[in-house]
Amino acid sequence: MKKPLDIDEYISDFPKETQLLLSEMRETISKAAPAAEEIISYGMPAFKFNGVLVYFAGYKNHIGFYPTASGIEQFKKEISKYKNAKGSVQFPLDQKLPLNLISRIVKFRVSENLLKAKLKKKK
Repeated sequence: MKKPLDIDEYISDFPKETQLLLSEMRETISKAAPAAEEIISYGMPAFKFNGVLVYFAGYKNHIGFYPTASGIEQFKKEISKYKNAKGSVQFPLDQKLPLNLISRIVKFRVSENLLKAKLKKKK
């Protein structure tokens, strides 16, 4: 896959079923963080608001979601039913995305980045 210029181009390179899930992921993140900017970072779609909030990516068998280690830690109980690691979780392509969970994680990351920005200003 060539390096995409934007998220639309990124999504368009996947099979239709995966495109639908990636679009759902994008829309859910966008609604949860309406002030965030869409970017491509490390070749993946990402949302930026006072720093990067989350990344997501399509794969052969899953959608990868990367809300940083703190996002995973904060929701580890709910994420435990999915394959996950320190800063990532994998949502299988043959299951519905847990949109409510994704939204809550993104909102958590927004509040976390706002707090970091506030503390940075005080210094």
